[in-house]
Amino acid sequence: MAAQTMRERTIQFFEIVQSKEGEQLRIPPLAMSQALSDLSRAKVERRRFDSDRTYIGTIQSTDEDLDHLLLHKVRDQSDWLSQINLTTGEWEELESAAGRGYLDTSAITFLPYGNVVAIMQGSTSAPTHKSLEGWLNHLYLFGDVPLVVRPLLTAAEVERLRTADGANKVEIRVGYSQRGALAERRGRLAQILTQAYEDYGDVNLTLTIGIPRRGRKGRMEDQRRLLEDVQDLSEVVPVSEKAKADLVFAEVGSEEQTRLTELVEHHITAKRRVPAVDENGNSIRLTAALRVMVGVAAEHEDQLRLASNADD
Repeated sequence: MAAQTMRERTIQFFEIVQSKEGEQLRIPPLAMSQALSDLSRAKVERRRFDSDRTYIGTIQSTDEDLDHLLLHKVRDQSDWLSQINLTTGEWEELESAAGRGYLDTSAITFLPYGNVVAIMQGSTSAPTHKSLEGWLNHLYLFGDVPLVVRPLLTAAEVERLRTADGANKVEIRVGYSQRGALAERRGRLAQILTQAYEDYGDVNLTLTIGIPRRGRKGRMEDQRRLLEDVQDLSEVVPVSEKAKADLVFAEVGSEEQTRLTELVEHHITAKRRVPAVDENGNSIRLTAALRVMVGVAAEHEDQLRLASNADD
Protein backbone atom coordinates (compact mmCIF):
# COMPACT_ATOMS: atom_id res chain seq x y z
CA MET A 1 0.00 0.00 0.00
CA ALA A 2 1.52 3.32 -1.07
CA ALA A 3 1.63 6.31 1.28
CA GLN A 4 -0.44 9.19 -0.02
CA THR A 5 1.49 12.27 -1.07
CA MET A 6 -0.38 15.40 -0.03
CA ARG A 7 0.36 18.97 -1.01
CA GLU A 8 -1.43 22.15 0.00
CA ARG A 9 -2.78 24.04 -2.97
CA THR A 10 -4.72 27.25 -3.44
CA ILE A 11 -8.16 27.46 -5.04
CA GLN A 12 -8.86 30.91 -6.45
CA PHE A 13 -12.27 32.18 -7.51
CA PHE A 14 -12.89 34.46 -10.48
CA GLU A 15 -15.85 35.73 -12.45
CA ILE A 16 -16.29 36.06 -16.20
CA VAL A 17 -17.55 39.47 -17.30
CA GLN A 18 -17.84 41.41 -20.55
CA SER A 19 -15.51 44.18 -21.64
CA LYS A 20 -17.47 47.00 -23.29
CA GLU A 21 -16.17 50.48 -24.10
CA GLY A 22 -13.50 50.24 -21.43
CA GLU A 23 -15.87 48.98 -18.74
CA GLN A 24 -16.22 45.53 -17.24
CA LEU A 25 -19.89 44.56 -17.07
CA ARG A 26 -21.55 41.54 -15.55
CA ILE A 27 -23.57 39.49 -18.01
CA PRO A 28 -26.31 36.83 -17.87
CA PRO A 29 -25.12 33.25 -17.23
CA LEU A 30 -23.07 31.88 -20.11
CA ALA A 31 -24.09 28.58 -21.69
CA MET A 32 -20.81 27.08 -20.51
CA SER A 33 -22.10 23.53 -20.15
CA GLN A 34 -23.16 23.37 -23.79
CA ALA A 35 -19.96 25.03 -24.99
CA LEU A 36 -17.77 22.57 -23.12
CA SER A 37 -19.90 19.65 -24.27
CA ASP A 38 -19.33 20.71 -27.89
CA LEU A 39 -15.60 21.12 -27.27
CA SER A 40 -15.32 17.66 -25.73
CA ARG A 41 -16.03 16.21 -29.19
CA ALA A 42 -13.81 18.67 -31.08
CA LYS A 43 -10.35 17.99 -32.47
CA VAL A 44 -7.34 19.42 -30.69
CA GLU A 45 -7.02 22.27 -33.22
CA ARG A 46 -10.39 23.62 -32.08
CA ARG A 47 -9.29 23.52 -28.43
CA ARG A 48 -5.92 25.17 -29.05
CA PHE A 49 -4.85 28.79 -28.55
CA ASP A 50 -1.43 30.04 -29.66
CA SER A 51 0.02 33.26 -28.24
CA ASP A 52 3.33 33.62 -26.40
CA ARG A 53 2.78 29.96 -25.50
CA THR A 54 0.44 27.25 -26.76
CA TYR A 55 -2.64 26.52 -24.62
CA ILE A 56 -4.86 23.48 -25.09
CA GLY A 57 -8.10 22.71 -23.27
CA THR A 58 -9.24 19.23 -22.27
CA ILE A 59 -12.79 18.74 -21.02
CA GLN A 60 -12.91 16.61 -17.88
CA SER A 61 -15.95 14.94 -16.37
CA THR A 62 -16.39 13.79 -12.77
CA ASP A 63 -19.20 12.32 -10.74
CA GLU A 64 -20.44 15.81 -9.82
CA ASP A 65 -22.83 17.66 -12.12
CA LEU A 66 -20.40 20.49 -12.85
CA ASP A 67 -18.33 21.57 -15.83
CA HIS A 68 -14.56 21.09 -15.64
CA LEU A 69 -11.67 22.10 -17.85
CA LEU A 70 -8.02 21.12 -17.74
CA LEU A 71 -6.13 24.00 -19.34
CA HIS A 72 -2.64 22.98 -20.45
CA LYS A 73 0.31 25.17 -21.34
CA VAL A 74 2.78 23.45 -23.66
CA ARG A 75 6.32 23.85 -22.36
CA ASP A 76 8.71 25.62 -24.69
CA GLN A 77 11.11 23.22 -26.40
CA SER A 78 13.96 25.48 -25.33
CA ASP A 79 13.20 24.80 -21.65
CA TRP A 80 15.88 22.76 -19.93
CA LEU A 81 14.03 19.66 -18.74
CA SER A 82 15.78 16.69 -17.23
CA GLN A 83 15.16 13.84 -14.80
CA ILE A 84 17.31 12.13 -12.20
CA ASN A 85 17.42 8.63 -10.76
CA LEU A 86 17.13 9.29 -7.01
CA THR A 87 18.86 6.00 -6.21
CA THR A 88 21.88 6.14 -8.51
CA GLY A 89 22.13 9.88 -9.05
CA GLU A 90 22.22 9.42 -12.83
CA TRP A 91 20.41 12.12 -14.78
CA GLU A 92 19.38 12.63 -18.34
CA GLU A 93 17.85 15.37 -20.45
CA LEU A 94 14.24 15.06 -21.53
CA GLU A 95 13.64 15.52 -25.21
CA SER A 96 10.20 16.11 -26.69
CA ALA A 97 9.31 13.64 -29.40
CA ALA A 98 8.10 15.04 -32.70
CA GLY A 99 4.50 16.19 -32.40
CA ARG A 100 4.49 15.95 -28.60
CA GLY A 101 5.06 18.39 -25.75
CA TYR A 102 5.36 18.55 -21.96
CA LEU A 103 2.54 20.34 -20.15
CA ASP A 104 1.86 22.59 -17.19
CA THR A 105 -1.78 22.14 -16.21
CA SER A 106 -4.40 24.03 -14.23
CA ALA A 107 -7.72 22.52 -13.11
CA ILE A 108 -10.75 24.75 -13.70
CA THR A 109 -14.35 24.36 -12.54
CA PHE A 110 -17.21 26.48 -13.87
CA LEU A 111 -19.88 26.94 -11.22
CA PRO A 112 -23.57 27.01 -12.25
CA TYR A 113 -24.22 30.58 -11.06
CA GLY A 114 -22.82 34.06 -11.50
CA ASN A 115 -20.32 33.01 -14.21
CA VAL A 116 -18.03 32.06 -11.31
CA VAL A 117 -14.87 30.06 -12.02
CA ALA A 118 -12.60 28.16 -9.62
CA ILE A 119 -8.96 27.65 -10.62
CA MET A 120 -6.23 25.50 -9.07
CA GLN A 121 -2.78 25.74 -10.64
CA GLY A 122 -0.75 22.57 -10.87
CA SER A 123 2.45 24.61 -10.48
CA THR A 124 3.50 28.24 -10.35
CA SER A 125 4.11 28.17 -14.11
CA ALA A 126 0.72 26.61 -14.93
CA PRO A 127 -2.00 28.61 -16.75
CA THR A 128 -3.52 31.52 -14.84
CA HIS A 129 -6.91 33.25 -15.06
CA LYS A 130 -5.44 35.46 -17.79
CA SER A 131 -4.52 32.33 -19.75
CA LEU A 132 -8.14 31.20 -19.43
CA GLU A 133 -9.30 34.64 -20.58
CA GLY A 134 -7.15 34.44 -23.71
CA TRP A 135 -8.28 30.87 -24.42
CA LEU A 136 -11.99 31.73 -24.11
CA ASN A 137 -11.69 34.79 -26.34
CA HIS A 138 -9.59 33.05 -28.98
CA LEU A 139 -12.02 30.14 -29.29
CA TYR A 140 -15.02 32.49 -29.69
CA LEU A 141 -17.19 30.13 -27.65
CA PHE A 142 -19.75 32.89 -27.15
CA GLY A 143 -19.41 34.85 -30.37
CA ASP A 144 -17.26 37.96 -30.60
CA VAL A 145 -18.16 39.26 -27.12
CA PRO A 146 -14.82 40.18 -25.46
CA LEU A 147 -14.65 38.42 -22.10
CA VAL A 148 -12.59 39.29 -19.02
CA VAL A 149 -11.77 36.84 -16.23
CA ARG A 150 -11.32 38.93 -13.09
CA PRO A 151 -10.77 38.09 -9.41
CA LEU A 152 -13.98 37.59 -7.46
CA LEU A 153 -13.89 39.89 -4.46
CA THR A 154 -15.81 39.69 -1.24
CA ALA A 155 -18.35 42.42 -0.74
CA ALA A 156 -17.06 45.05 1.68
CA GLU A 157 -19.78 45.50 4.28
CA VAL A 158 -18.86 48.86 5.77
CA GLU A 159 -22.54 49.86 5.64
CA ARG A 160 -23.28 47.29 8.36
CA LEU A 161 -21.37 49.44 10.82
CA ARG A 162 -24.26 51.92 10.73
CA THR A 163 -26.91 49.40 11.75
CA ALA A 164 -24.96 47.37 14.33
CA ASP A 165 -25.52 47.74 18.08
CA GLY A 166 -22.00 46.85 19.12
CA ALA A 167 -18.83 44.92 18.30
CA ASN A 168 -17.36 41.88 20.08
CA LYS A 169 -14.04 41.78 18.28
CA VAL A 170 -12.11 43.84 15.75
CA GLU A 171 -9.06 42.93 13.70
CA ILE A 172 -7.42 45.53 11.46
CA ARG A 173 -4.12 45.53 9.59
CA VAL A 174 -2.89 48.87 8.27
CA GLY A 175 0.20 49.37 6.14
CA TYR A 176 2.57 52.26 6.74
CA SER A 177 1.39 53.88 3.51
CA GLN A 178 -2.12 54.27 5.01
CA ARG A 179 -0.95 56.11 8.14
CA GLY A 180 -1.99 59.49 6.67
CA ALA A 181 -5.62 58.38 6.60
CA LEU A 182 -5.53 58.17 10.40
CA ALA A 183 -4.55 61.81 10.91
CA GLU A 184 -8.07 63.22 11.33
CA ARG A 185 -9.49 60.28 13.29
CA ARG A 186 -10.08 60.73 17.03
CA GLY A 187 -11.27 57.28 18.14
CA ARG A 188 -9.25 55.02 20.42
CA LEU A 189 -8.28 52.59 17.64
CA ALA A 190 -6.99 55.44 15.48
CA GLN A 191 -5.01 56.85 18.40
CA ILE A 192 -3.45 53.46 19.19
CA LEU A 193 -2.41 52.94 15.56
CA THR A 194 -1.09 56.50 15.23
CA GLN A 195 0.95 56.17 18.43
CA ALA A 196 2.40 52.86 17.22
CA TYR A 197 3.57 54.48 13.97
CA GLU A 198 5.17 57.32 15.92
CA ASP A 199 6.96 54.83 18.18
CA TYR A 200 8.01 52.22 15.60
CA GLY A 201 8.20 54.11 12.31
CA ASP A 202 7.90 52.31 8.97
CA VAL A 203 6.08 49.14 10.04
CA ASN A 204 2.90 47.28 9.19
CA LEU A 205 0.51 46.99 12.12
CA THR A 206 -2.12 44.39 12.99
CA LEU A 207 -4.39 45.25 15.91
CA THR A 208 -6.86 42.79 17.45
CA ILE A 209 -9.24 43.75 20.25
CA GLY A 210 -11.85 41.41 21.74
CA ILE A 211 -14.45 41.94 24.46
CA PRO A 212 -14.35 39.13 27.05
CA ARG A 213 -17.58 37.55 28.28
CA ARG A 214 -18.78 38.88 31.63
CA GLY A 215 -21.81 40.68 33.09
CA ARG A 216 -24.27 41.68 30.38
CA LYS A 217 -24.53 45.37 31.32
CA GLY A 218 -20.80 46.08 31.30
CA ARG A 219 -20.32 43.92 28.23
CA MET A 220 -22.95 45.83 26.23
CA GLU A 221 -21.31 49.16 27.07
CA ASP A 222 -17.89 47.86 25.98
CA GLN A 223 -19.41 46.51 22.76
CA ARG A 224 -20.98 49.88 22.02
CA ARG A 225 -17.75 51.80 22.66
CA LEU A 226 -15.73 49.41 20.48
CA LEU A 227 -18.28 49.84 17.69
CA GLU A 228 -17.92 53.63 17.95
CA ASP A 229 -14.16 53.27 17.55
CA VAL A 230 -14.63 51.11 14.45
CA GLN A 231 -17.18 53.58 13.04
CA ASP A 232 -14.59 56.31 13.51
CA LEU A 233 -12.39 54.36 11.08
CA SER A 234 -15.18 53.78 8.53
CA GLU A 235 -13.32 55.86 5.93
CA VAL A 236 -10.03 54.11 6.68
CA VAL A 237 -10.94 50.42 6.75
CA PRO A 238 -11.83 50.11 3.02
CA VAL A 239 -8.20 50.95 2.14
CA SER A 240 -6.71 48.84 4.91
CA GLU A 241 -4.90 45.62 4.09
CA LYS A 242 -7.30 43.74 6.35
CA ALA A 243 -10.27 44.72 8.50
CA LYS A 244 -13.03 42.59 9.95
CA ALA A 245 -15.28 42.73 12.97
CA ASP A 246 -17.71 40.57 14.92
CA LEU A 247 -20.68 42.95 14.91
CA VAL A 248 -23.54 42.58 17.36
CA PHE A 249 -27.17 43.06 16.34
CA ALA A 250 -29.70 43.14 19.19
CA GLU A 251 -33.47 43.04 18.93
CA VAL A 252 -35.90 43.64 21.76
CA GLY A 253 -37.10 40.37 23.27
CA SER A 254 -34.52 38.16 21.52
CA GLU A 255 -30.91 37.10 22.00
CA GLU A 256 -28.18 39.18 20.42
CA GLN A 257 -26.85 37.98 17.07
CA THR A 258 -23.18 38.18 16.14
CA ARG A 259 -22.02 38.38 12.53
CA LEU A 260 -18.46 38.30 11.21
CA THR A 261 -18.28 41.23 8.82
CA GLU A 262 -15.56 41.81 6.23
CA LEU A 263 -14.81 45.53 5.99
CA VAL A 264 -12.29 45.23 3.15
CA GLU A 265 -12.73 43.64 -0.25
CA HIS A 266 -10.35 40.77 -0.88
CA HIS A 267 -9.91 38.02 -3.43
CA ILE A 268 -11.84 34.91 -2.42
CA THR A 269 -9.44 31.99 -2.10
CA ALA A 270 -9.09 28.79 -0.08
CA LYS A 271 -6.23 26.38 0.68
CA ARG A 272 -6.65 22.63 0.73
CA ARG A 273 -4.40 19.58 0.77
CA VAL A 274 -4.71 17.50 -2.41
CA PRO A 275 -3.49 13.89 -2.72
CA ALA A 276 -1.24 13.03 -5.67
CA VAL A 277 -1.64 9.24 -5.62
CA ASP A 278 -4.16 6.75 -4.26
CA GLU A 279 -3.47 3.93 -1.80
CA ASN A 280 -2.06 1.78 -4.61
CA GLY A 281 0.30 4.45 -5.89
CA ASN A 282 -1.83 5.38 -8.92
CA SER A 283 -1.85 9.03 -9.95
CA ILE A 284 -5.08 10.80 -8.98
CA ARG A 285 -3.84 14.37 -8.70
CA LEU A 286 -6.17 15.87 -11.32
CA THR A 287 -9.35 14.03 -10.37
CA ALA A 288 -8.59 14.69 -6.70
CA ALA A 289 -8.07 18.38 -7.44
CA LEU A 290 -11.44 18.66 -9.15
CA ARG A 291 -13.24 16.92 -6.29
CA VAL A 292 -11.55 19.19 -3.76
CA MET A 293 -12.58 22.25 -5.79
CA VAL A 294 -16.19 21.09 -5.90
CA GLY A 295 -16.17 20.67 -2.12
CA VAL A 296 -14.63 24.09 -1.51
CA ALA A 297 -17.13 25.74 -3.86
CA ALA A 298 -19.99 24.15 -1.93
CA GLU A 299 -18.54 25.40 1.37
CA HIS A 300 -18.26 28.96 0.05
CA GLU A 301 -21.44 29.03 -2.05
CA ASP A 302 -23.22 31.72 -0.02
CA GLN A 303 -20.16 33.97 -0.12
CA LEU A 304 -19.61 33.36 -3.85
CA ARG A 305 -23.24 34.08 -4.71
CA LEU A 306 -23.15 37.30 -2.71
CA ALA A 307 -19.89 38.46 -4.26
CA SER A 308 -21.05 37.76 -7.83
CA ASN A 309 -24.61 39.09 -7.33
CA ALA A 310 -25.79 35.72 -8.60
CA ASP A 311 -29.16 35.99 -6.89
CA ASP A 312 -30.00 39.53 -8.04
